[in-house]
Amino acid sequence: MKLLKDIIYGIRIIEIKGNTNIAVENIAFDSREINNLSLFIAVKGVSQDGHNFISQAQNSGACAIICESLPEILNDDITYIKVLDSSKSLGIIASNFFDNPSEKLKLVGITGTNGKTTCATLLYDLYRLMGYKTGLISTVNIKILHKTIPSTHTTPNAIRINELLSQMVKEGCSHVFMEVSSHALDQNRVSGLSFDIGVYTNISRDHMDYHPTINDYIGAKKKLFKSLKNDAVAIVNLDDPYGEEMVGDIIAKPLSYGSQRRF
Repeated sequence: MKLLKDIIYGIRIIEIKGNTNIAVENIAFDSREINNLSLFIAVKGVSQDGHNFISQAQNSGACAIICESLPEILNDDITYIKVLDSSKSLGIIASNFFDNPSEKLKLVGITGTNGKTTCATLLYDLYRLMGYKTGLISTVNIKILHKTIPSTHTTPNAIRINELLSQMVKEGCSHVFMEVSSHALDQNRVSGLSFDIGVYTNISRDHMDYHPTINDYIGAKKKLFKSLKNDAVAIVNLDDPYGEEMVGDIIAKPLSYGSQRRF
């Protein structure tokens, strides 16, 4: 259980209606997972808009609602928080709810069209064999030390990611290797995470059924590196034509690999 005022720390708030000094026991962006003392985050998704399910969340016992537009009728027993971007807010809220687990780990995010699973898995195995307690979040499976959990997405949703990272912290993991898909970056699923290292493999013309143009695809990948802090490291493949662009205006330290290595 956490206080709402602590959970929403760091999000861009436009307006608050109600009390933020209330207890929250559950967070969800799916109205079917709402019960008493739940915080519902209304997110505009690819096929559904969570704002259309605010009334259902209210009827299911939500104590607070995060949304980009307030419903016409407000319930006096519910706190409403209007934000600039619900999907970005979801990641920050999830991190806060699980005590910001990414800050307690060496988190490595790997993005690119090809090679993400291979790189993440090899790094997981390498560090494990060197004696580190490691975790893995990949397309194939999720590993917490030697325990394997089936994977349903390349990159899970923001709540699930932080739940998994929290479990890894509790199990004593020091390093976690994670695939970061362009879909996840575009949908802000990794918003609020603190990556120590970002790795770029390559880009080919894939996922163009989702991204309108190749520039949109490149821009989504670049989000990972723009999110890195100044004490983080960005490792990019300079044999790929978009490698240098990934680190063009970032504050993290760039490192390169490949035959064209320059920094």
